Amino acid sequence: MGCPGRVPVSKLGYALHVSSSSAARQQHHHVQRARYVRAPRVLHFPESATVPETKRHLELRTLLYQIVKYAFADTSSIGCDQFVYFDASDPARCLAPDLFVRTGAPDTSFGSWKVWERGTPQLAVEIVSESDASETSWNEKLTRYHALGVEELVRFDPDAPEASRLRVWARVDGDLVERVVDKDVAACEVLGLWWVVCPAPGLEAALRLARDSDGTDLVPTGQEAEAKAREAEAAARQAEAAARQAEAAARQAAERRIAELEEELRRRG
Repeated sequence: MGCPGRVPVSKLGYALHVSSSSAARQQHHHVQRARYVRAPRVLHFPESATVPETKRHLELRTLLYQIVKYAFADTSSIGCDQFVYFDASDPARCLAPDLFVRTGAPDTSFGSWKVWERGTPQLAVEIVSESDASETSWNEKLTRYHALGVEELVRFDPDAPEASRLRVWARVDGDLVERVVDKDVAACEVLGLWWVVCPAPGLEAALRLARDSDGTDLVPTGQEAEAKAREAEAAARQAEAAARQAEAAARQAAERRIAELEEELRRRG
């Protein structure tokens, strides 16, 4: 995604009244008029841009966003396909990760992310699309992510051959270095989980987070967690009903046996 440029202000003069006080030294407030050589440049940092996106790419990034939001919204700020600006003097210096995470504070609503106001995201994820599939395009992004300062960068290419769809970079001694990834599984050091590639509803291969390296204990989306809770509740109701039926059957059998014994006693008496 391209990043915006500068929008200069046309005014040539600018003056700011600055009030300062020093109660300990003086009894009166002094007002000074500061004068400047030029007016400040007002820079525009857009919050959105129209970029074509395939339905599959949308579904892949939405799935990942829902997973991370459900699991970490209480402790982390989470963004999805939003501008991340990392140079206060140049709006063109930006990225738009498909997912990014800044740990340490609960998630809030925001339009764009400016690192000089909110801090640098520790984690960023890029899902490859046709527009940035080339190595040249990726190397340009990699340079920007290095400058941004992320601790962990993940690249997922759903069209790559199996066992080569997942690539991960980590910050080591100030450098952004690619890690060795085995069979599309890698530790997510920022979140303390595992990156895994597996099928998802309507998707042949999707990037997900798991609590184990085998990918058997997937971190769910909110909808998946609710569905699982409903299934567990239904199973509990069924088990309770089955227990009641078994108890009733046992009681009926006991009552029949008692009746049989009483009848036998009557015959003997």
